[in-house]
Amino acid sequence: MVVIGAGPSGLAVAATVRRTGVPVVVVERGEQVGVSWAQRYDHLRLHTARGGSRLPGLALPRRFGSWVARDDFVQYLERYREHHRLEVRLATRARRIEAAAASGTGGPYWKVQTGDETIAARAVVVATGRCHTPHVPDWPGRDSFSGDFLHSADYRSPAPYRGRSVLVVGAGNSGTEIAGVLAQAGARKVWIALRTPPNILPRSSSRWHTVGRMTEFLPLSWRDRSALLMQRCAVGDLTSYGVARPTAGPFTRNAREGNNPVLDHGFVKSVRARMVQPVAAVTAFDGRRVVLADGSHLVPDAVIAATGYRPHLESLLPGPDLLDALGRPAAHGARTIPAAPHLYFAGFTNPLSGALHQAGVEARAIARAIAAPYPSMPGQRSGTSNSASGTLSSAP
Repeated sequence: MVVIGAGPSGLAVAATVRRTGVPVVVVERGEQVGVSWAQRYDHLRLHTARGGSRLPGLALPRRFGSWVARDDFVQYLERYREHHRLEVRLATRARRIEAAAASGTGGPYWKVQTGDETIAARAVVVATGRCHTPHVPDWPGRDSFSGDFLHSADYRSPAPYRGRSVLVVGAGNSGTEIAGVLAQAGARKVWIALRTPPNILPRSSSRWHTVGRMTEFLPLSWRDRSALLMQRCAVGDLTSYGVARPTAGPFTRNAREGNNPVLDHGFVKSVRARMVQPVAAVTAFDGRRVVLADGSHLVPDAVIAATGYRPHLESLLPGPDLLDALGRPAAHGARTIPAAPHLYFAGFTNPLSGALHQAGVEARAIARAIAAPYPSMPGQRSGTSNSASGTLSSAP
């Protein structure tokens, strides 16, 4: 089996499948495991508590604290690779997955094209994740903006923005966290552009994700009412500060849009202290000016677009019918698409139970599906070793 992507989902699948006796090779475009995490901003911490963020087969060390820092989590992923003795081929970009002729012993298999070789495998798991390619809306006039413009994927620390005015676009977890940190670290002025009022919950409540897992069987309307009541009690009304009350609850928004609520990292305090000023959504750029949906404009020194990511799977997959209208896999976890048997997708959902918890759920489901009869590859004798090199054939 080939796993594409050595982030949390890819490593979890590889480790869980390997325990069933199926050989696994992981290919990773970056120079290290967890490269997407390693490249995020310096003050990033997991949005799920340590106990709910472990991957199958290895706990996170207690010394990492309740909210695990970015570098500690990257260290954990490397330790996870070593602990499970996973074969990870770094600096190896999977360029294309193609269907191959049926093996003589049990159905179709796949070929994964990399820059240097073709890897044939009975099953392929795509685990490149939701946050693969930064997305920036096509705002009119954006190229005319003469200030600094960057996506949050390229933001590292608040240091370059001390004494400067910054507009953060997007009120998800990254946008609200970055805005709050900029304000606390000495930015002269911080605005945050809101398109949709966020659902905000106190970060101190590590029970939120557990509640998400325990209430999945209840109606969305009931769960939303409970969550909105929690928001009113814990966060209060921010309408007078420019943050309207959300019209949809977090469970409905998650089901409809894949969005999770914002876990407050000091954003609410900064808004109440007028250190972060919420403004209307961005509609266009005009030289140094940023035009907002209410007709007003701003002249910031820098704009940080916390506007999300796209999976960017179109060039990798063998056909467009494997994706939905938003470019996401049409199936995930152990479910497969009839036109593509033994092609699985992991790490493309964003459940309220937590993405890292979901990584384990999907890994175990995929392992059960793959542990079914596993026929030999062309040129391979039945009963070969469980080492990856003994069960995957490569061609130049």
